[in-house]
Amino acid sequence: MMIDTMKIFLDTADVDTIQKVYSTGLIDGITTNPTLIMKSGEIPDKVYYELKQLGIKDISMEVVADTAKGMLEEASRLIGLFGDCVTIKVPCTPEGLLACKEMANQNIRVNVTLIFSPSQAILAAKAGATYVSPFVGRVDDNSFGGLCLIKDIAKIYQQQSWFQTEILAASIRNVRDVGRAFEYGASICTIPPNVFNGMYKHILTDKGLELFDEAWKSVTTQHGPTNI
Repeated sequence: MMIDTMKIFLDTADVDTIQKVYSTGLIDGITTNPTLIMKSGEIPDKVYYELKQLGIKDISMEVVADTAKGMLEEASRLIGLFGDCVTIKVPCTPEGLLACKEMANQNIRVNVTLIFSPSQAILAAKAGATYVSPFVGRVDDNSFGGLCLIKDIAKIYQQQSWFQTEILAASIRNVRDVGRAFEYGASICTIPPNVFNGMYKHILTDKGLELFDEAWKSVTTQHGPTNI
């Protein structure tokens, strides 16, 4: 199965920010979680409704039940309310993967989150996950290599010719790691708004613009405005 690559998701539940960034045409989806919803100050269903109204086609919505049965019930309710834009987020636990397997059988997109090892990514893929979300920053926090985890998972999937599951690099905290995550095999990065905005910036771009501006001012000072 051919899948699209180099997709950028925005990791936030702030609808105003999402609307502004989504209007660039550079965002492919949204990831949310209970912490981000809490920070938004809104109830989850209101956030999801407003995101759907923006036309966003892929919104990760996290279930909070701790049993497969409960997760499936939450997923059914969310899909009933919001339809095809829903991707269900489940944790990489035995119950989460049971729920993932059932949803995969129903052709429901599933994002298996809280991935911290290749073995977890293997189990999630076997359970039919659409996405696996390795947490790069949190792995780094614990003195392991978050980007190396991306590389290891990508290598396993490639060697096993496993193309049904996409690697969605999460917990990305700086611009450099976006490029590295794609280089090491992620097909999606979900990033906070400040990292997305930082991707536009480079000191040499700013310097180049200053030089162009100075050159143009020099031309117009010597010759006046150009008229054709």
